[in-house]
Amino acid sequence: MAHFAKLNLDNEVVHVSKVDNHNCLDENGNESEEVGIAYLKSIHGQDTIWKQTSYNTFHGIHNLNGTPLRKNYAGIGGVYDPQKDAFIPPKHYASWTLNEETCQWEAPIAEPNDDKFHVWNEDTQSWITAE
Repeated sequence: MAHFAKLNLDNEVVHVSKVDNHNCLDENGNESEEVGIAYLKSIHGQDTIWKQTSYNTFHGIHNLNGTPLRKNYAGIGGVYDPQKDAFIPPKHYASWTLNEETCQWEAPIAEPNDDKFHVWNEDTQSWITAE
């Protein structure tokens, strides 16, 4: 199954579609982003913007040891950055900064590594242990 992100004119992800692999194969039987996009445009219209995304890619790593695609799996509300050729998730906190390598947002201080569940408190700029 291949996955494609539908983008609006501001490169925001507005939808993610699954496409059967046979609808993404070129004449040689190889998976092709262009073929998958042509298939989606035949259904959704020629004016739609699509980019392939990988369900198995997160932080620039493919979790099945494959080739990572566009840093992260696309999610609704995220954006596609054409300069980085990467999907970036929504920014939830003003204090967080973008890690240019992983294209993920990071808190100004690292989350404690104590096997507990933590939530970020933007007002105090700290991690709080959740009960």
